[in-house]
Amino acid sequence: MRSSMPKLLVWFVAMLVLALPSLAFAEDGGGVGLLGAFLAGLGTSLTPCVYPMIAITVSVFGAKQAKSRGEAMLLSTAFVAGMVTLFTTMFVIVALTGGVFGAILANKFVMLGISLVFVIMAASMFGAFEMTLPQSWMQRLSGVGGVGYGGAFTLGLVSGLVAAPCSGPILIAMMAVVTREQSVILGMQLGMAYAVGLGLLFWVVGTFAAGLPKGGRWMVWVKSFFGCVMLGLALYFAKNAIPELGMFAKNETTFLIIAAGVAIVGLAMGAVHVNWDDGGVPTKIRKGVGIAACVVGGFLFVAAIEKPRELSAAEKEQKTAELQARAEEEALKNNTKVYPPLVFGKDLEKAIESAKTEGRPLMIDFGAEWCGACKELEKHTFANEDVKVKAARFVAVKFDATNEDDPKVKEVMGKYNVKGLPAVLLLDSAGTEIKRLEKFISATEFLSFIEPVK
Repeated sequence: MRSSMPKLLVWFVAMLVLALPSLAFAEDGGGVGLLGAFLAGLGTSLTPCVYPMIAITVSVFGAKQAKSRGEAMLLSTAFVAGMVTLFTTMFVIVALTGGVFGAILANKFVMLGISLVFVIMAASMFGAFEMTLPQSWMQRLSGVGGVGYGGAFTLGLVSGLVAAPCSGPILIAMMAVVTREQSVILGMQLGMAYAVGLGLLFWVVGTFAAGLPKGGRWMVWVKSFFGCVMLGLALYFAKNAIPELGMFAKNETTFLIIAAGVAIVGLAMGAVHVNWDDGGVPTKIRKGVGIAACVVGGFLFVAAIEKPRELSAAEKEQKTAELQARAEEEALKNNTKVYPPLVFGKDLEKAIESAKTEGRPLMIDFGAEWCGACKELEKHTFANEDVKVKAARFVAVKFDATNEDDPKVKEVMGKYNVKGLPAVLLLDSAGTEIKRLEKFISATEFLSFIEPVK
């Protein structure tokens, strides 16, 4: 079994080499996302589902009995490599089947169900009840593999099952991101980042025979923190099913400062550091109000960030003038007619008629409030100045497919054979479809996508 270690180590290093360049050149905050995944994994390792099992697990795969520090490090690395294999494979599968997984997440009842799971998990984090696997299951899982490199690797593979009660909701949220992007590379990155974060303490304890701090008040703080995060995620998924929850959020400085301030006040009141049993009813009320403020403030901040930046009237006027000047310059350079910068209308029938009358190509953007990739397109792609100028030749219209039960929505989506969102259709002036986009792409990629359509 131990002779297989060189192969495992080479595989693990190869995964690192693959992930690091893509992290270095990640666009649209990819590095921040990977750091978040790593911290989510590290945080999961501090929860009651995982933390008490670290010392036991390290003993099972033999790091404590290793003859040298080097052997202990290799055993610990093999264990983490098993974790990396588990979560990387999981997220790659999600990326490859993103359309199917995305269709499931698009169902409002599924999203409300996920939201309810987050609420239940939050209640567990706040001490309402303990959610762990049966002790007999945990003992059997912790004994999988045995001593040796192969045993350590195998134990790492199944270790995610032990963490499932605490890692499940976080993994669902991360899978939603991978589904939206439908990127295998991103899936590999997030899976590895999460696994390395989750396995870090195992690696440190196994390699250096380090002792971990005993569980105490700080673990209650960790649980409260995760409870707040899970309630925020519950609101986030509920918002996708009930758009009205986020309708008041605005991506402008004053609103963002107020939302962040409310969340900070909630933390200061005791959302995390105050325990339910620190005092009587006033203390419980204080913590409850703190949690509510922290969660609502954080939720509104994230909901606002998701939206396109809102400009003042003066800023809008100035930006419109700048874009119009660029559009005229672009038309002069290409010897084409001058059109106003890209603006999406809301009347589909009017847009179809305008395209036919003016002899212009038509762009139909099918979107919905619950569609994360649609919002990414709106914020990062359609709002890009180059896109607004170079796509000005299109008659553009947005079709709101939020209410899938609306007969009109069903009729239009059926007419254009739209099975899922996002969906951006490019048609000629006669209404014949030329190209179709069914995932988020960057502004640069979008310009290449529309370039052949005249």
